[in-house]
Amino acid sequence: MTDEQVNENQSEHERLSDELESRKNNLSKFKELGINPWGGRFEATHFAADLHAAFGDAEKEHLEAQALPVSLAGRLTALRKHGKVRFANLLDGSGTIQLFLRINSLEEIPAGGDRSTNQWELLEYLNLGDWIGVNGTLMKTKTGELTVRVNNWTLLAKSLRPLPEKYHGLQDKELRYRYRYLDLIANPDVRDVFRARTSVIKKVRAILDSHNYIEVETPSLHQVAGGAAARPFVTHHHALDIDIFLRISLELHLKRLMIGGFERVYEIGRVFRNEGMDRDHNPEFTMLEAYEAFGNLDTMRALAEEIVRECCVTVRGGTKTNFRDNEIDFGPSFAVRDYADLLEEFSGVDIGAERSRDVLINACRNRELEFDKDATVGKLIDTLFDELVQPNLVQPTFVMNYPIELSPLARKHEDRPGFVQRFELFIAGHEIANAFTELNDPTDQRERFDAQMRMRAEGDEEAHPVDEDFLYALEHGMPPAGGIGLGIDRLVMLVTGAHSIRDVILFPMMK
Repeated sequence: MTDEQVNENQSEHERLSDELESRKNNLSKFKELGINPWGGRFEATHFAADLHAAFGDAEKEHLEAQALPVSLAGRLTALRKHGKVRFANLLDGSGTIQLFLRINSLEEIPAGGDRSTNQWELLEYLNLGDWIGVNGTLMKTKTGELTVRVNNWTLLAKSLRPLPEKYHGLQDKELRYRYRYLDLIANPDVRDVFRARTSVIKKVRAILDSHNYIEVETPSLHQVAGGAAARPFVTHHHALDIDIFLRISLELHLKRLMIGGFERVYEIGRVFRNEGMDRDHNPEFTMLEAYEAFGNLDTMRALAEEIVRECCVTVRGGTKTNFRDNEIDFGPSFAVRDYADLLEEFSGVDIGAERSRDVLINACRNRELEFDKDATVGKLIDTLFDELVQPNLVQPTFVMNYPIELSPLARKHEDRPGFVQRFELFIAGHEIANAFTELNDPTDQRERFDAQMRMRAEGDEEAHPVDEDFLYALEHGMPPAGGIGLGIDRLVMLVTGAHSIRDVILFPMMK
């Protein structure tokens, strides 16, 4: 660090110390006057955005004549002095509106005992970031800006630390993720992303509800980490003295509910996978899983296409979005491709004819792909597909008919030995959804679990464990069904154009 940088840091530290001290002094001033600096109930009648929408085009003279009374509450983000008037900006949950305060227009307020205090004088003790409530009437300035002419204001909460500067503060991505509450204050577009996320989840629920699905909640703590190939988080239950796992999937409990008679069931819930973090992965993420008795892959394809398209229309107002330099169009029917055909096209390996481990290893080596020396056939196939095929699937594409080694919970393909009835939906090179014609034969399911355990014995830590309770449930009869899992975070990334999964999770995992 240069001497200049050291001096700059010292200067910034001193400036911050002075600012904190000044804010504490202002807090004391309010207390001395008998004013509670932490406020209480305030009845806000309007939001800033609603006022702009309703009166943004109104004539100045019309507003003056109407003298519409309004009450708003929010955070003070600007305060400008102009002689005997003040202009301020108030940020509420919907947006920002300007305030106008005049010295002789503000009421006096009780200040403890028999004293009273002029609200104009109290403005000196406000800081940017303070929460206030205001009562007044609507007006427009000479420049035509919609403004609240304040009659009185109330302190609702003091801010003891300065906010990030609008243009120079909190630009660093890591700090924005770590201090999301400051990111939301400093960057209004971030709030828009999370409003869009809420809209997506509402739309997903509306679609499933319209198809007569029932929404349920299932446990987050599992005694067997099943339903997916992933490494779980492990914790210990002291009362029972057993290790338990944070769920890696919603699947097996939802299937138990189908066995119990819920023929169309879904859950939108958090799942946890003890894996690496990058722009597409967070250890805690939100998954939709839905199961429909008497359905199949075609049922799930139609559902997935409807959800993705309608969520895009809800957020973007149309069927097109831009994501990582790609324009994605959800308007046309999604493409349908075969897994084995794609793998042969991009890697030269025909897994329909042969699944030799040596052939797969040579294919990985020839293309300089990294793989574990003890990797199973399934892992090698998955590596080739992920590295060579997936990046080429830009427009929405259903990839059908997966190799059985990768799909321990899907029904076998009736006409193609070694394959199962499964698809994954890829968009912009990313997996968005995963669906099966569900396996409901308990004997076949036990054989699959046994095969997974052999893979685990060979070193595959993500192989599926045997879940005896699920097998017991399955032996009571599960109807034939289609099932789908869809990543909510990735769907929100797509329709908002967010660069990273951290941009669509309010509080992502940080180091």
